[in-house]
Amino acid sequence: MTDTLVVRRFSAAEWPVYRDLRLRALGDSPDAFGSTLAEETGRTDAHWAGRLAAGSDSQTNLPVVAEVDGEPVGLAWGRVDPPNPDVAVLYQMWVAPSHRGVGAGKMLLEAVIAWARARNASFLDLGVTCGNSPARRLYERAGFKPVGEPQPLRPGSELVAQSMRLALRGAAEQRHGADGAARRSS
Repeated sequence: MTDTLVVRRFSAAEWPVYRDLRLRALGDSPDAFGSTLAEETGRTDAHWAGRLAAGSDSQTNLPVVAEVDGEPVGLAWGRVDPPNPDVAVLYQMWVAPSHRGVGAGKMLLEAVIAWARARNASFLDLGVTCGNSPARRLYERAGFKPVGEPQPLRPGSELVAQSMRLALRGAAEQRHGADGAARRSS
C-alpha cells in the first residue's frame, strides 16, 4: 500500500496539531526560522488557538498542513498584507525529516502559490537561510529568484537569509494590474 500525501488548510480547532508541528519545526531546524523554539515554547494555549483561528478563517492567511495517511508531517503559512495585496509571503515552511524527498514540500509550496494567485497577488516572497541548499533548490525549481542582499536571520544573528521572489503574473499584467486583466478578458 502506498502512502497518501495530502495538503489541506488547517481548521481553527486543530491548533494543538499546528502548535506541535510548529514546535517540531523550530526544534528540528532552528536556523531556518526568524522565530526560536524558546520564544514559541512559552506561548499559551490561548495564543496558539487564537493564532490559528485568526489565520484559518481569513482570506488573507493560508495555514496549511501536509499529511501522510492522516499523520501531520509538514506545514506552511501564506499571508497577504491587506495594505499591500500585491505581495503574498510564505512563512513557516517545514517538512519532517522522515518525509523529506517525497513531495510534501513541493505540495505545500504549490498550495501557497495557487492560493496567492487566486488572491491576485503579483508576487510571492519568502526568506531562506543561506546554506539551506535543499530548501533553496526547491524554491529555485519553482521559479523563485533572489532579491537584494542577504540579511541577518534575526536581530543579533550571525546567520543570514536570502529574500526570494516569485512573479505570479506576467510582466504586462504586473504593469497594467486589474485594468490589463479586464482588457484581456473583454
